[in-house]
Amino acid sequence: MRLLIVGGLNGQIGAATKIAMDRGAKVSHAADIEQALASLRGGAGADLVFCDVVLEISALVRGLAAERICTPVVACGIGTDTRRAVDAIRAGAKEYLPLPADPELIAAVLAAVADESHQLVYEDEAMGAVLALADQIAGSEASILITGESGTGKEVLARYVHRKSARSDKPFISVNCAAIPENLLESELFGHEKGAFTGAIARRIGKFEEANGGTLLLDEISEMDARLQAKLLRAIQEREIDRVGGTKPVKVDIRIIATSNRDLAEAVKHGTFREDLLYRLNVVNLRLPALRERPKDIRALSQHFARKYAEANGVAFRPLASATERLLLGHPWRGNVRELENTIHRAVLLAQGPEIAPEAIRLPDGTQVSSAPVMAPQVQSAVVNAAAVTRGLVGRTVADVERDLILDTLDHCLGNRTHAANILGISIRTLRNKLREYSDAGMPVPGHGEQRIAG
Repeated sequence: MRLLIVGGLNGQIGAATKIAMDRGAKVSHAADIEQALASLRGGAGADLVFCDVVLEISALVRGLAAERICTPVVACGIGTDTRRAVDAIRAGAKEYLPLPADPELIAAVLAAVADESHQLVYEDEAMGAVLALADQIAGSEASILITGESGTGKEVLARYVHRKSARSDKPFISVNCAAIPENLLESELFGHEKGAFTGAIARRIGKFEEANGGTLLLDEISEMDARLQAKLLRAIQEREIDRVGGTKPVKVDIRIIATSNRDLAEAVKHGTFREDLLYRLNVVNLRLPALRERPKDIRALSQHFARKYAEANGVAFRPLASATERLLLGHPWRGNVRELENTIHRAVLLAQGPEIAPEAIRLPDGTQVSSAPVMAPQVQSAVVNAAAVTRGLVGRTVADVERDLILDTLDHCLGNRTHAANILGISIRTLRNKLREYSDAGMPVPGHGEQRIAG
């Protein structure tokens, strides 16, 4: 847990530092916002920022956003200064911490962003087998590929491996490769020199250097552009990186963990992922089973979330009724742990009486969850049509079927790439790569507002 304190905190900086360090945090200081931003750009890194409320919180928040540094800011000031507290929250601070510093309050704030907020709760044997393998290889330097459906807890498992490793006292840095625009991801990973491109106002240390000595998590690595995959492969092989605009390589000492909710072997076959990079990353594969494949965890996680959100919302804890547990066990949980967590959070708020009854288990639109949903007539019709289509696929290659599905969907969306990608369940980047491949092969690809002319 790395804490950066900005400003003097009305003379309370020493007390706040001691309390934070007693709670296991590594504390650094910056006199003002410019010094704080320079420190973070320089790779010092922070999981949380305490900023004196007398400073311009909005400038700090804007500076972090401009540098794409996702570090939460907590404003700190004299408890009675209500106006400044409100202004700080409006400016983008996540919380307001009154001074003089209270040890329990600081401990609660630190716990909210520390590894305790990424608890790994399980009871099922299927999950136990995954963790047994994770324990076995955590102490090694081997790269790890964690696979599984969205929402199964891949980042939580990655943090678990880091905590069990010899690098546990060093940084754990996470990069979501799918969330950062392609033209910015290289700078995010490897950093850049001042003037390397428009907007590069100062040297920025990338995530590789920030993670030096620790663990770098490359989340959803399947979404990385092929050109950048080549640079990543070199960085892993040589243990050195080149900053954008840099003139000499920089040595790094990190362990790589990557995650993907896609089949990377299939991506290799389709030419969207490098085979040599897959071999480098997939020294050990940890496959997280879907929640429906580990039913005991549904009960354990539900109880955990019920306690967590009762406490977070200041309401009385209610246990799950037996009928509620049966209902939860029968639901498919396509969104996995993430869907279950949101469902239990809603249930905590909606529940009445001494237990969480089945009536409180609702979908986001307010309808009740059913463990055996009745198939609507239109769904039954779709199933019949799908069966007929499936019979017509026999004898065709997977690549042909995939191509027709993509182009037909694009036709349906009148050439709108974003809508087509959403319907197909793939990234816009993957769709564009596929369409470029088809166009290079001489196939007509509709533009925006167009439909294909069948040949």
